[in-house]
Amino acid sequence: MGDGERAQALSRLAGIWRDCLVSAPAGSADLARSVLDHTSGYADVFYTTLLADPRAARFLSQEQVRERLHPGLQSWLRDLLNAGPEDVDAQISTNLHVGVVHARIGIPVDLVNRGTRLLRAGMLERLAASDAPRELAFAAASMVNSLLDLALECMTLAYADAQEHTTRADAAYRLFSLAHNLATERERQRALLLEWENNLLYAMAGGGTTPMPGALAESEFGLWLLHKGIPIIGDNQETRHVLRLMAEVDELLGPGGEGTPAMPEPGAVWQIRKRLGTMQDLLASLLGRMSELEAGADTLTRLLTRRFLPTVLRREIELAATHGHVFSLVVVDMDHFKAINDRHGHAVGDRVLQHVAGLLTHSVRSSDYVFRMGGEEFLVVLVGAGRAQALQVAEQLRKRISEQPLHLDTNERLQLSASLGVAVHDGHPDYERMLARADRAMYEAKQNGRNRVEIG
Repeated sequence: MGDGERAQALSRLAGIWRDCLVSAPAGSADLARSVLDHTSGYADVFYTTLLADPRAARFLSQEQVRERLHPGLQSWLRDLLNAGPEDVDAQISTNLHVGVVHARIGIPVDLVNRGTRLLRAGMLERLAASDAPRELAFAAASMVNSLLDLALECMTLAYADAQEHTTRADAAYRLFSLAHNLATERERQRALLLEWENNLLYAMAGGGTTPMPGALAESEFGLWLLHKGIPIIGDNQETRHVLRLMAEVDELLGPGGEGTPAMPEPGAVWQIRKRLGTMQDLLASLLGRMSELEAGADTLTRLLTRRFLPTVLRREIELAATHGHVFSLVVVDMDHFKAINDRHGHAVGDRVLQHVAGLLTHSVRSSDYVFRMGGEEFLVVLVGAGRAQALQVAEQLRKRISEQPLHLDTNERLQLSASLGVAVHDGHPDYERMLARADRAMYEAKQNGRNRVEIG
């Protein structure tokens, strides 16, 4: 929906909403509000029913419901039924925001509709049981129905717009990824897979003196395939075949001690190598079909832009829920960047950003992501990294920046530093909350003296 069409739809909606409130028969609004005495009971039924749906486990937890969502739903109902004609614009804004959040965390539309149906049923049941005259009870029920429908229409409008934007962003990210050093990435992953195979053969030839490589699924290649390769290539029959082959390889290795695979039986080696060879062929074929496409990147640093961040974080949250893969964010903000621009000029400032972008890119794994968020701020997405590993990597990034100054044309060495904030995924489905924690940690690092790492 274009901006003009959206504005017209919202204007029409606001007019209908005000007419509903202004034309309500005398006394019907007060009777409708009488159902608010039981908001806690409506919320109980609402969340008990939703939590019984297996899909809801990805979005809801008992703790979230108890501490935030249960009181939030009661507040939403009170605001909806107490609003007057002068409050319509605020109500539309609130429900549009709810729809955007639902889209961002991927709540199925049918769950939202089911919840609304439960709320409606509970409130209409109360009105039917009231002692009010039948005509007045009917008018109050009609008002409750209309207000719920109008709120749901707002949410649906925002949800549809957000989903359309998400679809375009996902497609744009895929095109960008295909055009972004695809040939180099293909060779890098081929080499990583070959390196894993060689390490396995060396371990077997060493008779126990050379350590076994870790599971293929947890190797750098395995992490790249799951977190980056499939979003680039697409989730199709061939990529699922590669995942099955990888799982079969790890199964042939068998469990060893302390998370290290056991030495495979001699007879299993040829089966492992056969599967690895098939994986190489499939990936070469898949990536070979992809043509070099024009796509936008940050023109200065050639990093991903924040435009693609929702696509990446939605997938990481989905993988965390389905595979148990924790991930972390590191916000990197250059210290005293304005002073650098003021003293040396914007051309040197641009070189600083390019220099830091290169340091970050070469300091993380191929399965990780590096974004330029704007200005002098960068974001690193560390896949499969919990608190300890994220803090370790963040400290390494901080040291790398502070220990590798930029050499200027005047033979001057420009000393750099950065403040870093870390956030670890805590299971919440809304990535904006995680970004906010990382941002707060970064600002805390600034306040505590800069050139340091804090965790939020």
